Amino acid sequence: MTEFEQNQTDQSMEDAMNSVQEVSVGDVVKGEVLVIEDKQAIVGIEGTGVEGVVPAKELSTLPVEDINEVVKVGDTLDLVVISTIGKDKENGSYLLSKRRLDAKKVWEDIEKDFQAGNIIEAPVTNVVKGGLVVDVGVRGFVPASMVEDHFVADFSEYKGKTMTFKIVEIEPSENRLILSHKAVVETEKEAQKKELLSTIQENDVIEGRVARITDFGAFVDLGGIDGLVHVSEISHGHVAKPGDVLAVGDEVKVKVLSINPEQGRISLSIKDTLPGPWTDIETKAPVGAVLEGKVKRLTSFGAFVEVFPTVEGLVHISQISHKHIATPHEVLHEGDDVQVKVLEVNPEEHRIALSIKALEEKPASDKEPKEVESYELPEENTGFTMGDILGEALKGEVEETATDDSEK
Repeated sequence: MTEFEQNQTDQSMEDAMNSVQEVSVGDVVKGEVLVIEDKQAIVGIEGTGVEGVVPAKELSTLPVEDINEVVKVGDTLDLVVISTIGKDKENGSYLLSKRRLDAKKVWEDIEKDFQAGNIIEAPVTNVVKGGLVVDVGVRGFVPASMVEDHFVADFSEYKGKTMTFKIVEIEPSENRLILSHKAVVETEKEAQKKELLSTIQENDVIEGRVARITDFGAFVDLGGIDGLVHVSEISHGHVAKPGDVLAVGDEVKVKVLSINPEQGRISLSIKDTLPGPWTDIETKAPVGAVLEGKVKRLTSFGAFVEVFPTVEGLVHISQISHKHIATPHEVLHEGDDVQVKVLEVNPEEHRIALSIKALEEKPASDKEPKEVESYELPEENTGFTMGDILGEALKGEVEETATDDSEK
């Protein structure tokens, strides 16, 4: 070898030695997987001429059951130097981690999302006492109070479910990441609420779902906002307790009674979407029909008998008995069950004229015409005028007289 060639060889060796990088703890390096053995990967650290070891647990932020499913010989990995192995640094190896480098990048991304107020998506990996564990590249925790905007007794069904979260608290140095799904739900509902309040109008009939039941009514979810159906607006009939006729989850049709955008309140009615008690009353109670009823009220001029729920008809005093009675109280009591015959139906004015005596046989001795009793118009609004009352009274007396004359 000539002197020139020797000088060139020496220079090449010197350059090669100078090009070898020194490795320090904390350095980010590239390593090629040389061997996979005993739950660890042996890698050659590029540009250093030394090797490092990556334990299976340092390969991924997720638990590694089979290292061969995570890396293969020949793979090039980005790694961070954790510590040295052996006393002789030049001939020794280094403990390396891919997981920690990945986690560092994840924390940086999470920090950016946190500052921007972004919503992130992640799967629930476990259910623990007090909340949920999620994987966002690093471990995140969702306290039980931040899972939903309502109480949840059992979180088991959440495991494996991918959900959206808002970042509530972040502290990379302590691996602390607190997330909230409840905040996402509340934000979405608020947006839906504003949109709904701007679109619905009074008298609209819409579909909803019973969300809550109270002593005074039921709250119906309209798709982002709850409206109240007061107990008096549940049914045309009397409802003592909303829970007697409604259950949480029931699908119902409601009519919008009023809207208060400032307070976000909506008043609803279920009964206004249902057929009223007087609907098709002429079909249900045609003239001449015989119905079963219950005496609801007694007045000086007659008895009000309920023949259908909330539908009352008047049995005028002259239509109670063939015998002369001074007051209805002589023969009837509130709560009595009676049979009545329909004499007249007025759907527009919600009036039905009924008769009890029309279903009773007239006593043979009752042949004498009777004087027409005097009637006073009651103070309460019954829907019947003085003319109606006197007309019914005279009608009854004239019919009796005509019958008596024909028998003579």
